[in-house]
Parts: sequence; structure tokens; C-alpha cells
Amino acid sequence: MSGIGFFGGLFEFKGFKQPVLVSSVDGVGTKLKIACALDKHNTIGIDLVNHCVNDILTCGAEPLFFLDYIAMGKLVPQQVEAIAHGLAQACREVGCALIGGETAEMPGLYTGEDYDLVGFIIGVVEKERIIMGKTIVVGDAIIGLPSSGLHTNGYSLVRKLFGVTQSVLNTHYPELGQTLGEELLEPHRCYYHQLKPLLPVIKGMAHITGGGLIDNVPRVLPQGTAAQFHSQAWTIPPIFQLIRQRGNVTQDEMYRVFNMGIGMVVICSPDDIDRFTKAIPEAKVIGDVVEQRDKASATID
Repeated sequence: MSGIGFFGGLFEFKGFKQPVLVSSVDGVGTKLKIACALDKHNTIGIDLVNHCVNDILTCGAEPLFFLDYIAMGKLVPQQVEAIAHGLAQACREVGCALIGGETAEMPGLYTGEDYDLVGFIIGVVEKERIIMGKTIVVGDAIIGLPSSGLHTNGYSLVRKLFGVTQSVLNTHYPELGQTLGEELLEPHRCYYHQLKPLLPVIKGMAHITGGGLIDNVPRVLPQGTAAQFHSQAWTIPPIFQLIRQRGNVTQDEMYRVFNMGIGMVVICSPDDIDRFTKAIPEAKVIGDVVEQRDKASATID
């Protein structure tokens, strides 16, 4: 409502009986280092928006508006334009208003052309349709939706293992079908359009970010229940195999640092499995909700 240049962003929403606002704020971590090394900034905004949209989607919320914060040592117009292009593109794809933001030039804090990028999103959901995992019971199915790569987590370890030189990032790997840099900059996938029609039968959702399957799925499980994952139920993408071999990383650490090919987890009744797999053919049953034993809230076999 306010247009560009006003001191605050105004947004009017209608059509809700008992609207509950859902908010989230996040960044893209050291994936920015890869973007800077390759001087490719047009997808990093997509990462940020999609990450935030996925976070509020876990409650059943639809996105309303988005704000961004860009802080850099030196204002480079071409960089900002590329970042903003990605932000706007991702917002348009989910019907979210890019309502405002802040660009700060701070040479005393950031060096050279380094920058940081943070996003803030507001969504809305009817109070009676909030998804919190409260109806999850033992025997429910855990369905995984594939990721598009690392998404926005695990880049500090990747940089430690491979480095961020041009020669390293421009190396082509046959198993990846592209260069390492192209693989690492693959945009964070958004699940909003796929899952929106299925929200009425979803009991719980977990966005698989930092902490992986092991730490994120238990966040939506009721007390006394746990997640049992079956690692043979899905194919782990080559990039994770490459990372594990390069750094001799243990399986436990891989599953705690990376998404391992699963970007979003949905929990539903076994009766609704067919509905999910027909609507999203790439979705796979990757585990079950079981009774919690000892202190383990998630295990992988």
C-alpha cells in the first residue's frame, strides 16, 4: 500500500476469520562465500526467500510479505541488482510481496566486496488450520521430498574441505554432471506450491536445514515419540558422497550437517501415503513414527 520510499511498508490482507501471523528470519550462511568467489549473485536471493517460505510453510502458513537486509563493505550496484533480482523472482513465484529492505554500506565492518544477506518473512494461517504436530501418533508415515543439493547449510565444512579458489570451483565432476561451483550454488528448493494442496492431511512438517534429519524432525514430534529413518529408502545425491569421501566424514556427522538429499519432511497417516505419492511422484516414504526408547528422538538404519 505504501509504495517504494516510505519509512514503513504497509500490507493489507483480507479473507481470514481468525488469522494468525507467522514470522521467520534467516540468512544463507557462508554460501555467500561461494557466490562471491564465482561473482555470481543472482541466485542467492532465491535461496533466502525459499528458505524463509519453507520455514513458515511448516506451520501451514502462506507467505504475505518479505523484507531483506544487505550489508556490505563497498556498495557495488551490479551486486545489489543481481541479489534483488533473485529476491524479486522468488517472491513472485509464491505470490509474496517484496515490501521493503535495507542496504547498508559498512567498510569498517566488512572488507572488500564481502556482504551479508538476511531475510524476514511474514505469513498467515487460519488459527484452526495451524500445523503443529500435535496429532502425530506412533505408526504415522514420514515422507521425504528431495532437496536440490546442499540448500543453505553445510558450506563452512565444504569450504574447509575443498577451498573456494576459481580452479577448485570450476572443476567439472562427471558424477555431478556440472562443476563444483554450479552444484554448490544450486538454489534452495521451495516446497510451497507442491504442499499447499495437501495441507489438510498433513500432521507435521520439518524443514531440513542445519542439524539435518536427526535434529529437525524431532522438533515437530509429540513427547514419547521418535523418528525411525530408513536410509535405503532414498538415493543420496552424488554431492554428499563426494563430500564424505573427500573429508572422510563420519555418517553421523553427515546426517547432522547436511540434508542428505531430503529438503522437507512431511508426516501423515499411512492412509494418506498414496495421495502424497500421486500428487508428488518424487516423494518417498523414508521412515516411520515410533515409540521413543531411551533418549534417542531420531535414528537412522
